[in-house]
Amino acid sequence: MAAIPPIPFAAPPPLPPGWTEHVGPTGQPYYYNAQTQESTYVRPLPAFPIIPLVAGAAIPAVPGAAPAPKKPKKEKPLVKTPIPGTEWLRVITNEGNTFYTHTGRKQSVWTVPEEIKAAVEELEREEALAKARAAEEAAKRAEAERAAAVEGVLREGKAAAGKRKAAEVVPVDEIVVSKKAKVDEEDEDEDADGEDDEDDDESEEEEWQKEAAAQLAKEAEEERQRQEEEKRRAEEEAQKLKEAEKQKGAPQINMPERVDLSIDEAKALFKTLLREKNINPLHPWDTSLPLFVSDPRYVLLPSVSARREAFDEYCRERARELRESKVKVEKVSLDPRQEFERLLKEEVKSTRTSWTEWRRQWKKDRRYYGWGRDDREREKRFREYLKELGEQKRAAAQKAEKDFFALLKESGLAKPGAVWKEIKKQLVSDPRYDAVGSSSLREELFNTYIKAGASDEVTTASTPEGAGAPQSQKTSAEDEEERERRRKERKERAVREREEKVRAERSKVEAEIDRSKLGLTKEEGELEFRTMLTDAIRDPQVTWEGVLPQLQKDPRFLNSPLPLNQQLHLFHSHVNALRVKHLTNLHALFASHAPALNTQFTALPVASILSSLPATKLGYDIDQLEREYERWQRERWTEARAAFDQMLGENSFVEFWGRLGKIGGKGVDVSIKNEDLGDDEEEDAQVDMKALAKNVDLKEMVKVLKNDKRYIVFDHVPEQREQWLRDYLSQLSAPTLSVHVPEK
Repeated sequence: MAAIPPIPFAAPPPLPPGWTEHVGPTGQPYYYNAQTQESTYVRPLPAFPIIPLVAGAAIPAVPGAAPAPKKPKKEKPLVKTPIPGTEWLRVITNEGNTFYTHTGRKQSVWTVPEEIKAAVEELEREEALAKARAAEEAAKRAEAERAAAVEGVLREGKAAAGKRKAAEVVPVDEIVVSKKAKVDEEDEDEDADGEDDEDDDESEEEEWQKEAAAQLAKEAEEERQRQEEEKRRAEEEAQKLKEAEKQKGAPQINMPERVDLSIDEAKALFKTLLREKNINPLHPWDTSLPLFVSDPRYVLLPSVSARREAFDEYCRERARELRESKVKVEKVSLDPRQEFERLLKEEVKSTRTSWTEWRRQWKKDRRYYGWGRDDREREKRFREYLKELGEQKRAAAQKAEKDFFALLKESGLAKPGAVWKEIKKQLVSDPRYDAVGSSSLREELFNTYIKAGASDEVTTASTPEGAGAPQSQKTSAEDEEERERRRKERKERAVREREEKVRAERSKVEAEIDRSKLGLTKEEGELEFRTMLTDAIRDPQVTWEGVLPQLQKDPRFLNSPLPLNQQLHLFHSHVNALRVKHLTNLHALFASHAPALNTQFTALPVASILSSLPATKLGYDIDQLEREYERWQRERWTEARAAFDQMLGENSFVEFWGRLGKIGGKGVDVSIKNEDLGDDEEEDAQVDMKALAKNVDLKEMVKVLKNDKRYIVFDHVPEQREQWLRDYLSQLSAPTLSVHVPEK
């Protein structure tokens, strides 16, 4: 029995008006409504009921292969309208979509550019007015044509009715005139029949005219309604245009099912979408995707990888724009010179601050590198600021000293014989006391003030009462002037001595600072010079004279504070380090090809070794390579010989029996009890240790040593190795016996 073919599924219901079907990047269909801007993966159902299949109805046969899907119609430009006064064109496609293109820049956009928005609105108003006028003229023409058609139909109806009457009247008259009366009944019948025919014709004519009039009236009514509908639509469109002009809102994008765009245009629209959504360039793709996946412009790019690439480009461009805007704002709002000065003022508090340390600490700060062409200009300003800071501190110190002298003078406590420890307790509350930073300096200033004669007492010879009054007054005036002059001289001398002392101390401190800076600068210069040598010199064969022109182009060499002899010392140390490095690599290459001590130079792959990097860097030819190999073999032999002697010293078996063979004599002092000789021997028998040591042959020692690498390495000279072993045994001394001697 033949198998029953499967019943095919019913065709899917049609989509509601306004909905279109699309295929996503993964092949899954989705549905989009251009009017509501809504998209969904669920197929929307129409508003009308779907008629189910009738049972027993014939089901069309399904072919073996599914029919190929119908290729969507390609969207093409249909109407191109130049926008007056611009180089833009408004293009309407055959799908009813509108976009704008620039003829010069070859640029196309879906939205109205800002530069032509006014021109586009003016063009749309003119088109709406022209359309309204054309609709009115078409309505008038249709009304006139319809009236003319009605009049023509009425005329044709009347003419046809007249012709029909004339045709019917003439034959009746002829019959009446030509025929003779045969029988009266026949004449009566013929007359009655003629009257009935005339009545029928008249009634038929009236009915036809009524039907024609009713039909024409119906058509006129339908035409009137159609005109009213068109007029109403025109008014609605004009109203919508006016509302759009008032609102000036964002234009709605009516995305078609498919638009032929280049990859660059699609990418530009996709980036525009990201900018409109204000996507954060620091957020990853997965986080930002829900913010714009529902927008129709998301599917303009053909694949997810293309969208990811466009998203990454947008993130880079947007992040760069944000950084540039931030830097621009900072540059506008802040003066680099003022910021550098503020950094100096806030962070440099001492004149002993080192430029190198300060630069290392702040070189990554924007306030540091935002001003100045290079570090030289910044260092110059740094040195100038240190001088200014020193002058400010000196001025502040001088002012503090003057204020302190004024304090002593106002207090009246600074008198000859006064003790500073007692006076300072009464001055400590005054701010001029704290202005002098050091307690020792305060005491020194106090002593200086006392020496200057703050409370000078001059002893004068007293005269008898009442004798020589005028002369006494004159002498006292002269003495007062002399005292004042001397007081001023002492004060000036004390101030000069103080200034000289302060100057000497300051010069001493500055000398120490300079020495410390010189040491620090020298250390840093040495480090920088070593770094320069590492960067510039990688060949161990160079000479100082040959590399000097190259080094003179480096600013680190020109600015180096090191003397020439130290530079030469560092250069030779660097070259020797390079040579030792390449020699070590060459020796490792020798060891890989010559594992044994007796490997000849001719057994090596000389050509391969000569072309290797160590030999090339060292500039060796075959003779130099052979001499280096022989020198390396000698060093290797010496190291192996020392390791052999170390092995013999570490082996307790060799040392024990070698030393035991040196024991002399016989008896208790040099013998042990033989408790394991067997039953045939006496229990108190003694064993001669020297004789026992002689029984231990050299072969027994070799058996113990033969597995050691330090022993195996000399397999190619067994006689010499045996002689070394004998020499070692001969050099051993007899052990000191510590055997307990039993009492007899």
